[in-house]
Amino acid sequence: MPPRFQFTLNKTDGAARAGVIKTPRGEVRTPAFMPVGTAGTVKGMLPESVAATGADILLGNTYHLMLRPGAERVERLGGLHRFMNWDGPILTDSGGFQVMSLAGLRKLSEEGVRFKSHIDGAVHELTPERSMEVQRQLGSDIVMCFDECPALPATDEAVAESMRLSMRWAARSKAAFGDRPGHALFGIQQGGVNRDLRAESAEALRAIEFDGYAVGGLAVGEGQEAMFGVLDYAPAMLPEDKPRYLMGVGKPDDIVGAVARGIDMMDCVLPTRSGRTGQAWTRRGMVNIKNARHRDDARPLDEGCACPACRGYSRAYLHHVFKSGEMISGMLLSWHNLQYFQDLMAGMRTAIEAGRFEEFRAGFEAEYRRGDIEPL
Repeated sequence: MPPRFQFTLNKTDGAARAGVIKTPRGEVRTPAFMPVGTAGTVKGMLPESVAATGADILLGNTYHLMLRPGAERVERLGGLHRFMNWDGPILTDSGGFQVMSLAGLRKLSEEGVRFKSHIDGAVHELTPERSMEVQRQLGSDIVMCFDECPALPATDEAVAESMRLSMRWAARSKAAFGDRPGHALFGIQQGGVNRDLRAESAEALRAIEFDGYAVGGLAVGEGQEAMFGVLDYAPAMLPEDKPRYLMGVGKPDDIVGAVARGIDMMDCVLPTRSGRTGQAWTRRGMVNIKNARHRDDARPLDEGCACPACRGYSRAYLHHVFKSGEMISGMLLSWHNLQYFQDLMAGMRTAIEAGRFEEFRAGFEAEYRRGDIEPL
């Protein structure tokens, strides 16, 4: 029998936590940032290049993969790990967030969601049971329960109704997931920015019992201040001995702030999406390589970064290939961004282990606020 999913909390420093998630496919060092491979690929990157940045785990997307190429096809071809040539752990989201985004193309009921594909208009139904089936067919190591995620702002009544539906779906997800040694199922806390609803959701999830817990329903329009306000209390409502995952976050300062409040795992499309649009994230904030001031700048993006973009290319070159529409632009900037995000996580893990997280955080914030420095 394969070993079961296991989380070990090695060190705390204030609310910040450092640990390790053990899966049959490898270990995930926490706090961890998961690059997003929406359709079975981290855009612009080879799997071995993603691994070279220090990423231990990737995120795949149930909604997109069930529509194309289809979960049944992926299963016949050996599962998502073989299909995309990634042999480390994979977490798949449930599809709930993407279905929420369809607005007029979906119909919500107690049973689940009927929706029209954004690809060809075909009608599909996603329920807790179907979401568990699709994620099993994909072969993901960490499965997310199916939930409904309302966009913010919303009334407390709407958030409460949605949260309680998600808790009923969480129980159905757990029943449909069954006993799968070596695989994990995470529950998702909902409740918007309402503390009482967050507490009610956490209590319901703890009663069902999951292998890990996500803080959902944030980064959906509420702004950083409101998000941090929720994170000041929401993670502590969840079991201390299980990993805590903040979904869909985010910018570097969001990530550091989330770790400071007890979050262990995060994901976001930002590093590769920014890379494709000429934006690079660095110690000194975001660099817009499109700006004309970079066209004669021989410096690297970040002299402290060891990625190929910083080791081998100047800002002038990166400006040139972006302006020329060359594919290498998005490839190099995406690699840099993913490297920066993984270096940030590694720095926080080291600081927490050493009991110096607040010192790290203060240094990060001072440098980040300083902004990119103009060439001399």
